[in-house]
Amino acid sequence: MATGWRFIAQRALPETILDWEVPFTLSSNPKRDLSGPGSMAGTIEPEYARMIGPDGKPILQEWGTKLYLEIEGYIRWGGIVTKTAYDGPKASIQAEGFSCYPQGIPYESYMISGALITPKDPYAGRDKNHDGWVDGKKGKQRVPPPPKPYGGPRIDTYDAFRNIWNHVQSRPYGNIGLKIDTHDLGENLGAADGSDPWELAWWDNPDCGQALDTLTRTTPFDWVETHAWAAADGNAIDHRLMLGKPRLGRKRNDLRFAQGENIMAIAKPEGMGDDYANEAVVLGKGEGRKMKRAQVHRYDGRLRRVATVTDKTLASDKALRTRGERELAGRTQALQIPAIQIVDHPNARFGSWALGDDIRIQVHVPWVGDVDVWHRIVSDEISADGMVVLTLKRSDSFQY
Repeated sequence: MATGWRFIAQRALPETILDWEVPFTLSSNPKRDLSGPGSMAGTIEPEYARMIGPDGKPILQEWGTKLYLEIEGYIRWGGIVTKTAYDGPKASIQAEGFSCYPQGIPYESYMISGALITPKDPYAGRDKNHDGWVDGKKGKQRVPPPPKPYGGPRIDTYDAFRNIWNHVQSRPYGNIGLKIDTHDLGENLGAADGSDPWELAWWDNPDCGQALDTLTRTTPFDWVETHAWAAADGNAIDHRLMLGKPRLGRKRNDLRFAQGENIMAIAKPEGMGDDYANEAVVLGKGEGRKMKRAQVHRYDGRLRRVATVTDKTLASDKALRTRGERELAGRTQALQIPAIQIVDHPNARFGSWALGDDIRIQVHVPWVGDVDVWHRIVSDEISADGMVVLTLKRSDSFQY
């Protein structure tokens, strides 16, 4: 284990520390993802008697143990043990971030935003002979037209996101202790006139994890989970889900990432290739001629290439176009550096960046020359040899 590193095991329910120095050897480096749970994997060998907790259960138990990586007193990664396997004296452990937990959990309630409300007609049935006059008031009072339907109350996207998480954590044995940011996004779900309500209904058997992913993808916005020692109690750990409005991270003019300085290696640069498209067709809710459809383009002087996207959760023109714009944003850009390996350096100290930050990448690419392009950090993973790999996407490939 690297100096200053330790793996800490905690029982999921209740949060009791089980082992302060888990003898864990990494097989897959701790990885954090932007708007994703991240992962970590490793092994324990040989068998340790102390890996049985005081309750008689394995310390590293599937869906029963929270596992953390602490470096120099700071928790750099946290997650839930999701899979274990045993081969003689060797135990293999896989863990995922807390935000993996809603996947596979059914939504057992009802939520609707922008419902179409049809008011009761006070004159319904008061013109039985259909002559256009109120019964008993012929020549005096005509039957007025019925009240027009209108859109009902709407829910902010972040409120819906929190509602699903609250639903998951309010169930027996479901509270993983994750606190969700409380601010609003400022964008409501469903159409204001009630023509396209957003609905999540238990009778459709929705999956909470998939519902959260759909909200993130179609609105869109960012989120990141964090873990830190609680200020009031040295043994307690706070878990937080940060929500971006509309995105997390910022442009980091104060950091420098350059080949020959702190960049030790770069992943093979890539263009779009077969994924290139300057037009997108989005197919949404409905079937046949009634299917919702949107078409967006970013013609850039190159031959027309079309990407077709099908998402049956989309019904409004705005949602369809937003999905199309996001698709094109990731398909029309030029050369991209998918990942860099860096060392701790005065240019950018470890931990100085955040997921979602935009950083300037300065490298030399054969056949292309010097590349100086802003990229966004979408994941990071730290290794015991002191290296960090940052996974990147071009900043101009994001649509907000």
